[in-house]
Amino acid sequence: MAIEQLTDEQIATWSRRQKDQWWLTRVYRGDMAQLTLRAAITGFLLGGVLSATALYIAGKTGITIGVGVTSVILAFAMFRGLAAAGLAPDYTILENNATQSIATAAGYMVTPLVSGLAAYMLVTGRVVPWWQMMAWNTFISILGVLLAFPMKRRFINEDQLPFPEGRAAGVVLDALYTGQEAAGLFKARLLAAAAAISGGWQLLVSDGWMRLLQFKLLRMDRWTRLTEPFHLQERLDTYFYDLAARYHLWTPKILGTDIRQLGLRLTLDMAMLGVGGLMGIRVATSVLLGAVVNFAVLAPIMIQRGDIAPYTAPDGSVVAISRGEIVNQWALWWGVTMMVVGSLVSLVAKPELLTGLFRAKAASADAGEDPLRDIEVPLWVSYVGVPIFSLLGGWLTHEFFGVPWLLAFVSLPLIFVLTVICTNSMALTSWTPTGALSKITQFTMGAIDRVNPASNLLPATMTAEISSNAANLLSDIKPGYMLGAKPRQQAIGHVIGILAGAAASTPLFFLLFLPKGADGTRSPATLVSEQFAMPSALQWKGVADLITNGISRLPTSAIYAMLVAAVLAVVFETLRIRTKGRFPLSAVSIGLGVVLPPESCFAMWAGAMLFWWQGSRNPAAGSRAHAIWVEGAESVCAGLISGAALVGIGNAILNALM
Repeated sequence: MAIEQLTDEQIATWSRRQKDQWWLTRVYRGDMAQLTLRAAITGFLLGGVLSATALYIAGKTGITIGVGVTSVILAFAMFRGLAAAGLAPDYTILENNATQSIATAAGYMVTPLVSGLAAYMLVTGRVVPWWQMMAWNTFISILGVLLAFPMKRRFINEDQLPFPEGRAAGVVLDALYTGQEAAGLFKARLLAAAAAISGGWQLLVSDGWMRLLQFKLLRMDRWTRLTEPFHLQERLDTYFYDLAARYHLWTPKILGTDIRQLGLRLTLDMAMLGVGGLMGIRVATSVLLGAVVNFAVLAPIMIQRGDIAPYTAPDGSVVAISRGEIVNQWALWWGVTMMVVGSLVSLVAKPELLTGLFRAKAASADAGEDPLRDIEVPLWVSYVGVPIFSLLGGWLTHEFFGVPWLLAFVSLPLIFVLTVICTNSMALTSWTPTGALSKITQFTMGAIDRVNPASNLLPATMTAEISSNAANLLSDIKPGYMLGAKPRQQAIGHVIGILAGAAASTPLFFLLFLPKGADGTRSPATLVSEQFAMPSALQWKGVADLITNGISRLPTSAIYAMLVAAVLAVVFETLRIRTKGRFPLSAVSIGLGVVLPPESCFAMWAGAMLFWWQGSRNPAAGSRAHAIWVEGAESVCAGLISGAALVGIGNAILNALM
């Protein structure tokens, strides 16, 4: 059935009390099961798994993937199958909504780990204990939830803002439970098939899984000469270079530099194909353009000039030129400039995002009795909780990271203002400008204290986590509002998701990015690797280094590149805004291509091209190809990502154990 909603005239002329009464009478389903024990457990477990895949992808790309619709489809298919087998009653639509709220909250818990906290460890050389990371991340995230409660009444109840991503989840839920069961189960099968293919390939290229299979299960070491397990190469060009070394063949170079040193490799990474499919062809093309310009053009020139060169480390070892050194020594600066300036231009160009701060309409309830007083989260929870958790957050930031008390608390009013902007942005566009907003905090705090990098990194990380949690809670509540769910139970579900995400992602962070060395210790030096580029952490570290050291210590060519990048970012974003999105290049995406491995950029572009090509070949609804490549694109991409990520995570765990 069609989801009921107010007309534009009703939204403009009715008081909030009238809107609340209409919703209570026409939409609210007070007698339907919602946050049941099985919904909480399912959301907790599903959120943990999906946050693990989100961490894996974020470590590779710096992109935090949404898991809302994926969790909806998985929960629907699982309980519909159990119901068909007579093993459990079917899930209600509101139970599924509660599950997706928990899973989504869990997925977004990875953001601080791969950005500000990882950058802090890179800058200071200190590994933050796991319990400190988990406690700090949890308290800061709950502060974002507490800030969201009053804004919910304003943005959702009164202004009826769209929250496009949340609305999409509501539409999917309504379709699954009111007549499109077959379509939902088909998408679930697509997800499972893509995950099986992706996971199968990842299994074949994983040394840990092959070691377990060949040496532990089949005991091939007893009757063969193998000392290392045989596995396929994820980098397909490895086979060419093996032949070139054997037969003394020519190997490609650019201006005398081996392209392998430039990071120009050919990799079949199924997860990156899926990420590219979700990105779309325009964004993926901008990412690829940034990689090509940086690694195939600028980097060889700078190597010839000597601005990028091998050097002797403090321990006496010679650090050769590699993709990582190209980024650290030179490219990071113009890439970060492109991303920061592009993000700020996009933010400033949308003055409507600021209206949530300055409009005269009151956010408090209309005069008279509140129709939703028994089902809304009471405002006193925020009025009491925000000061308490602000004090706790400031204290933890001081105790764990050495941020001065004054700066920890001075940053909070700025963070709260930026949170409102971020939430308004999510409400209007489904875009959360956490990158740009966190840089505002980072530069502001850095101007006060240039000596201690934690003084700008940790408040900026708080901005990203508090604002994203507040915005995402309201995006989760939007489908519940559309379908008649209880706001209190959705808020509780979001907190459950925070706990699930922290419990799943924090230990995995250490396993994937901070494995123990031969001496039994962990080092931040392992955070950035060939497998995990940590582009978001490098971006945050670059800004922190710039604040601490000043621009004068950079090579002259890097300063010129930053100036050119800033101008181009303004031009590109202005053209994109003036053409209403038709201009094909994105400054933020080009900058992302600079800090990502070129092989990942090409794999993402290949995935985007595949889905774009198939979509253009099958535009008409009704065909099986259209159902797979257009209607089922998100499910296929989610399957490619989750299959590769889960097997890749298992491989890392096996390597750590064996």
